[in-house]
Amino acid sequence: MSAWVLPDYIADVLPSEARRIEELRRGLLDTARSYGYELVIPPLFEHLESLLTGAGEELDLQTFKFVDQLSGKSLGLRADMTQQVARIDAHLLDRGGVSRLCYCGPVVHTRPDRPHATREPLQFGAEIYGYEGLEAEVESVQLALECLRGTRAPELSVDLADMRIVRSLLAGVPAGLQTLRQVHAALAAKDASELAQLTRNFPQSSKRGLAALLQLYGDIKVLDEAEAVLGSVAGVRAALADLRTIASTVHHARVTFDLADLRGYSYYSGLRFAVYASGVSDALVRGGRYDEVGAAFGRNRPAVGFSLDVRQLASVVALPALRAAIRAPWPQEEGLRQTIKALRQQGETVVCVLPGDAGRVDEFNCDRELAEVAGQWLVRAL
Repeated sequence: MSAWVLPDYIADVLPSEARRIEELRRGLLDTARSYGYELVIPPLFEHLESLLTGAGEELDLQTFKFVDQLSGKSLGLRADMTQQVARIDAHLLDRGGVSRLCYCGPVVHTRPDRPHATREPLQFGAEIYGYEGLEAEVESVQLALECLRGTRAPELSVDLADMRIVRSLLAGVPAGLQTLRQVHAALAAKDASELAQLTRNFPQSSKRGLAALLQLYGDIKVLDEAEAVLGSVAGVRAALADLRTIASTVHHARVTFDLADLRGYSYYSGLRFAVYASGVSDALVRGGRYDEVGAAFGRNRPAVGFSLDVRQLASVVALPALRAAIRAPWPQEEGLRQTIKALRQQGETVVCVLPGDAGRVDEFNCDRELAEVAGQWLVRAL
């Protein structure tokens, strides 16, 4: 094997893409900061129990595992950062009130989570801990949309669901964990025949309600249909009311509903939302409420948040304009060196052309140059 061949679904990031990714990262963190979110930087790897306790089978399968040569303990490369941030909130910050935390860093997956995806996403996320009210969900959706609008992503739409609806329909159903997982998978795939087979011995109310979910997707009218069909099930009306409230706060984006969408069912405990961009098949953002995430760390705080892959986002947004720059000859005398220093201190990008070099610069727009005029170094347009 050639020394420069990388593993499958792993790639170097070259200048144009790297510039786009870094500018997006900075913009996302600045947007989160404008809402009062504090930045945390969890470690790339840690003890496996900490990464995976209570996280579900899917995250376990996505996590690279290895043995610590210092302690002999099992370690994992993080495949998601939410567990780590929950640990930080529970044990390092240990605040009594609300914590707003954000992060951005690489995660590593054993296999790509969608076609053509990298196994090394750059995950950005923002999470609210310690608040039970619906306002936390509203803020999370609004922040997610503002983050994407700041990137000039194509026309946005928000898809909403609530895990409490399915949980209510399955409450008290005599079924094992494996059967329930298969039911969740059938709902997510909208496989009516498989769902009918799996629920054949369920109580009639649960069987009918689960079958109805397969058709409950579309615009706001879906909530009226759901109330008519499922309104008598305990807890469903409250979940539908919350979905109405959240939808009413979304402006300048289309809102849809898919009450059978159970992606992340082992993770979320209430609202689940995804944000899509026009012409892009995969969701750019996924988030929701996951109140049980801190239980593994002995402090089960309410939690709402979202995350996205900055590298995926970079592949769908418009390439930003090149940064304007000044081209300068290689400074061999003090006057030119001082002029270049002063320009850089003012925030200008000055590219010095090395002796014998053609001076080609791909990632900056050298629209001006430093030229000596009457014994003075002046900036002039090219």
